Amino acid sequence: MPTQAPGTAPGPVETMLAADKASRGLGIELLEHGEGTAVLRMTVSSSQVNGHRTAHGGYLFLLADTAFACACNSHGPVTVAAGADIEFVAPAYEGDVLVATARERVRFGRSGVYDVSVTRGDEVIAEFRGRSRTLRTHQEEPQ
Repeated sequence: MPTQAPGTAPGPVETMLAADKASRGLGIELLEHGEGTAVLRMTVSSSQVNGHRTAHGGYLFLLADTAFACACNSHGPVTVAAGADIEFVAPAYEGDVLVATARERVRFGRSGVYDVSVTRGDEVIAEFRGRSRTLRTHQEEPQ
């Protein structure tokens, strides 16, 4: 995880990832993040390979989804996925180091659209599009 300045409280992305046992258990690392962006890395392990000896698509989706979550939660309010799609472009293999780069395309009201590219070096492995929804706080709930 990127280092924080001494004495500063963790931001929403760091707080969310600290509680994310699934991503942490897979060794997903946060390389960098900013408003509406995030870059994460994961190395494909032997337990993530399917019967065709390629990385299981569910793990590729999880990596992209985690980058999406970091990007859409960078603004502060708790934001969740409303839906997502992924296109698998090329196979990944055991030992491959994959990088997921998420970027905000648009936010409107409590919704947003984010694109995530999963790459191995310069090669695109998958393209993901996530749709987000910011949760209402108790103060915002209609009476």
